[in-house]
Amino acid sequence: MNASELNIPGLDLFSLYQYLIIFFIASIRISSFLISAPFFASSGIPLQARIVISISITAFLFPIIKVPDLQQIELFNLFMLIFSEIGIGVSVGLILNILFASAAVAGEKIASTAGLSMSSMIDPQSGGQTLVLSSVLSLFLISCFLSLDGHLFLIKLMIESYVYLPIGYTLDFSEVSKIGIDTFGKMLYLAALISLPVVGGLLMIQCSIGIITRSAPSLNLFSFGFPITLISVFIFLNLGVVPIANAFSDLTGMAINLIDNILHSPSKRSF
Repeated sequence: MNASELNIPGLDLFSLYQYLIIFFIASIRISSFLISAPFFASSGIPLQARIVISISITAFLFPIIKVPDLQQIELFNLFMLIFSEIGIGVSVGLILNILFASAAVAGEKIASTAGLSMSSMIDPQSGGQTLVLSSVLSLFLISCFLSLDGHLFLIKLMIESYVYLPIGYTLDFSEVSKIGIDTFGKMLYLAALISLPVVGGLLMIQCSIGIITRSAPSLNLFSFGFPITLISVFIFLNLGVVPIANAFSDLTGMAINLIDNILHSPSKRSF
């Protein structure tokens, strides 16, 4: 029995319950994306802020999002619908994480070549220990990504996905897995592209140091070799700021095109 049957002014609790369920289903895709995507999933952004962003976007889109009639959906199919929405958001976020890992991989390669593998710090993105150069390059990538409005483009793509991938339809995850494998290859290529100039320069420096110590065995390699290598790292990184920024700009465009291709890939009904 509800308030209308008792002739008591107030809310129809059953209708309110239905609206809340529909709102929850409509928010799953955006919420899953914000939880798993780089930058948005950073420990520097509180969970409460991500919840507010998700609710705000869903409230803005709620009048135009088409949700299937829940009364005609069986319980099992309802769970399938929820998991498919989670899968869409998480798939987009994880593939972005794979692509953005190129900066961390490049930093680890440069650090290992320069003998800085022991220098680590708390990564503000993951909250764990990571190499200093990896953290610096990752933060540089995030800065380039935000300066190019990459986060706004991604949110726009997720909003538009409700038009050509409405609730009740899901991605062909076999195709998404193929895109993920291809993205892993692109990540390794970008990491090599970013680290190759610095690693190549360090290799030349270390070969020169080796020739010097071979000619003068009495010299202490550690006393002057490591400081020269350390200074060379900063010089090469300083000279490579613009090329690295251009590479990160290309990575941002690649990420946006990749997510656009994923969300436009063949879809099917989730139940």
